[in-house]
Amino acid sequence: MSSTGTIPADTFSMKSPFGRRAAALSIAAAVGGFLFGFDSSVINGAVDSIQENFALGDFLQGFVVAVALLGCAVGAIVAGNLSDRWGRLRVMMLGAVMFLASSVGSALTFSVPDLILWRVIGGIGIGIASVVAPAYIAEIAPRQIRGALASLQQLAITLGIFTALLSDALLANIAGGASEQLWWGMAAWRWMFLVGVIPAAVYGILAFTMPESPRFLLSKGRDDEARVIFARLVPPADLEKSVTEISQSIETDRKNAGASLRGPVFGLQGIVWVGIILSVFQQFVGINVIFYYSTTLWKAVGFDESNSLLISVITSVTNVVVTLVAIWLVDRVGRKPILLTGSLLMAVSLGTMALAFTFAETVDGSPSLPGAWGPVALVAANLFVVGFGASWGPLVWVLLGEIFPSRIRGKALGVAAAAQWIANFLITVSFPVMAGWSLPVTYGMYALFAALSFFYVAWKIPETKGMALEQAETLFTKKPARAKS
Repeated sequence: MSSTGTIPADTFSMKSPFGRRAAALSIAAAVGGFLFGFDSSVINGAVDSIQENFALGDFLQGFVVAVALLGCAVGAIVAGNLSDRWGRLRVMMLGAVMFLASSVGSALTFSVPDLILWRVIGGIGIGIASVVAPAYIAEIAPRQIRGALASLQQLAITLGIFTALLSDALLANIAGGASEQLWWGMAAWRWMFLVGVIPAAVYGILAFTMPESPRFLLSKGRDDEARVIFARLVPPADLEKSVTEISQSIETDRKNAGASLRGPVFGLQGIVWVGIILSVFQQFVGINVIFYYSTTLWKAVGFDESNSLLISVITSVTNVVVTLVAIWLVDRVGRKPILLTGSLLMAVSLGTMALAFTFAETVDGSPSLPGAWGPVALVAANLFVVGFGASWGPLVWVLLGEIFPSRIRGKALGVAAAAQWIANFLITVSFPVMAGWSLPVTYGMYALFAALSFFYVAWKIPETKGMALEQAETLFTKKPARAKS
């Protein structure tokens, strides 16, 4: 949405009625991110018990943890077409139902194939939410606060991670261990999955109460309904202009309905590769190793299960706090400086972790860090979370909502999100095997990707702070001017 020159500058601030309404809807949509964060980390407290219960080897352990991400990739790919056909809200409800079913099924699982099936179902629901939520937010957010509202998706993910790790720690402590029986004869690790029913139900209920995206309504010819919703999101003087601009954009999209992602760069348009590479870098730095396997990591540092779960909770709180910092800075400092700073901090902290684990000793078949190297690894891991949470975590979502031309935005977002899930899967499934081979090499590889991300941003990513979507798109798609002879 855009404003006219006669509208006061603070009309679209978070403090204005219009800004508050847009923020409230954005928060509700971002609950889909909460589900992703919850699902991605709830396995943290259960993974060792699952391994013992089903006698899993390293590869199968990693596959059970990571297989949900393959479902996420499928959900991300189909979400765009489904939301354009059914509407944003119905697709949100579908995601909620699938995640709720996954939570119950995972809690009652009786075999490894059964658990894998339920995690894939939950993953599809989360993948759907991961595309629909940012799209919905971008369609109702004024450009002046779009960066902050788009960042709410990542904030919701971090809150989901925190909630999952906190509930894991509480349930394990109440039962006396994740493998111990809790209520109704069910082990604590099963209850860890069952808690996911609550956020899934909340997400579904919110989807019933939210207004449909005005852009979707206009695309279906439901102009009067769209105007009613717009009247709460933009001032009266800007209402008709906003409706006209979006209607023109929709008409342009229809003319380009057959637009393809195909292009000259390895079969795709260059801008699609920018989105894919940003998504891959976000995952290849290994952030989800911290949140999927941190309990195992802290045991290597020398803590028992109870304290390891507590440290994981503290780490997730750090993640939430620094994401709030990123939301505050993104529309003030800009995207590029924050990404560059985050890349540097991640590279240094991951390099420090790689160095620390070169001194690891094997105790009872598991790595253990002697002397001061345990605290060094602990501090470095949390600095890594700070670097990621304040930069690449939220800002990649912001950029993915800004860089694609409108004619291919839905398709390109789906491809970029799928690339993110697949990259996440590759890192997650490979970690147990790689860690068993060499932790210094594993963390050194993540440090290398963090360093490469710095150079990629410096070379390829322009600044998009304060720009309308159309302006931001042109920075990534315009061809460089030829030098005059």
